[in-house]
Amino acid sequence: MSAEQDVKLQDFGNIFRLDGKVAVVSGGSRGLGLHAASGLLQAGCSKVFITSRKQKACDEAVNALNALKNKAPGAKAISIPADSSKIPEIERLVAEVSKHTDHVDILFANAGATWGSKFDEVDEKNGWDRVMDLNVKGVFFTIQKFAPLLQKYASIEDPSRVIVTGSVAGIGAGSRGEVGAYSYAASKAAVLHLAHNLAVELGPRHILVNGIAPGFFPSKMANEVIELAGGVKKLGQETPNGRVGKAEDVAATVVWMAGRGGGHANGITVVLDGGKIWGSSKL
Repeated sequence: MSAEQDVKLQDFGNIFRLDGKVAVVSGGSRGLGLHAASGLLQAGCSKVFITSRKQKACDEAVNALNALKNKAPGAKAISIPADSSKIPEIERLVAEVSKHTDHVDILFANAGATWGSKFDEVDEKNGWDRVMDLNVKGVFFTIQKFAPLLQKYASIEDPSRVIVTGSVAGIGAGSRGEVGAYSYAASKAAVLHLAHNLAVELGPRHILVNGIAPGFFPSKMANEVIELAGGVKKLGQETPNGRVGKAEDVAATVVWMAGRGGGHANGITVVLDGGKIWGSSKL
């Protein structure tokens, strides 16, 4: 090939656009899910469905998203509360989404919970089963139940996307001691490995499956651990790039994975922690 041919890239100016795409974001009413939903809507999605357990939280998130000024004409966020740890609720969610669209292009399976306590005080129901049911079982069955909608118009040239939320705690050691998050760490390791397996299973169906593994991002779920670790400033100083995560970091990663720019990424995990997984910058 000539240099003239090599420099030609297909519509590269719009490679991160998601114009007309339909997305579902579980755990989308706050934190990383809401950051990602905002990015998806601003990148051109025509519909972004927000789901989490609480009706009020979903409605508030949708109102904030629909107030964004730079959405595409007619684009909207839609609130459908559901408990993603329960299969009948997931099935109801799919049925409700199907009333608004005959397909889904992007599924961000982000719903999750954590539990922190001393090792000897972890209990079965709240400290283990609740976390595993939402973080692992809920993610698997959300993907399974949405698969028909994800397959509807997917193709080799334009595959659908599934993105799961893991954690650096699922790659290295998570929180220990007073706020030991043993079930959380195990669940996030499981869900990232689940993404590897589903990438192989669903790739031939034209559904790409990838994971993100965030480090510390200020959020309602993470704030207690952040404070016990010394606060945002201290954690930022100990991170190689000098800060903790920001909303744009996760939103941009999800938008990249969901669009043409991420069209050959399948079964990967993107770590979003400024390099801290490799070690602290503090000497």
